[in-house]
Parts: sequence; C-alpha cells; structure tokens
Amino acid sequence: MNNTVNESAIKKLKLLFTVVDRPKGEFYLDVISEFSVNCQMVLPGQGTASSELTRLLGLEPHKAVILSVVREDRVEEIMNCLEDKFRTIRGGKGVAFAVPFSSVIGVNLYQFLSDNRMGREASL
Repeated sequence: MNNTVNESAIKKLKLLFTVVDRPKGEFYLDVISEFSVNCQMVLPGQGTASSELTRLLGLEPHKAVILSVVREDRVEEIMNCLEDKFRTIRGGKGVAFAVPFSSVIGVNLYQFLSDNRMGREASL
C-alpha cells in the first residue's frame, strides 16, 4: 500500500478576509503573497467609529479589506503569521478570519486558486 500523499489531490479552499489600516494594506498583501496565494483583491473600507472618536484615539478610519483565496492546509500558518505581525508591527493591528468555499467551477480555475502546479503540468 502506498502511503505517499498525491500532490495533485483536491485541497479545499478558503476565503481569507484581512482588515487592516489602509496605509498597511500593501504590506499585508505582500505578507500573504509569501504563502503561494495566487488570487488576492484589496477593497477600500471605512471604520465604524465616529471621526471625532478616531481623532481622539489616534485611529485610522480608512481600512484595507484584503480578500485572499488560500488552500485550507495553509490557513493556520497564514493566520499565525498575521497574528505575529498584528502584535509586532507598529500601527499594524488588524483582524483576520477565513470562511470555506462551497465550490469552484472549472479545473483550471481550481488549479490556479489552489496553486496546484503539479496538476497544471499533468493536464498539459
């Protein structure tokens, strides 16, 4: 019996939401990219606190909402990295959470989103 894992096996995907101050958006986009994430999108966001409260507390009201499609087996590692950055980067606080994809239509799309290079090469 062969106990090796098939590298081209189906791996579940999750959508990772990362919300950070807008000036730190590019930094966190690069951090997440280091985990072989092929699909990311940054959307502008607005904090919910009043402008007077944000001024008093020195908060950045403008947010970057980063949507990243990641393989489920990499989520924990990415979240640990983000948690570390949130604690150690000056002005780098944020929120991150992941939700599962229910389905993806199309083999090529799935292979791109999951960074499944072996699967792409095998299908050529």
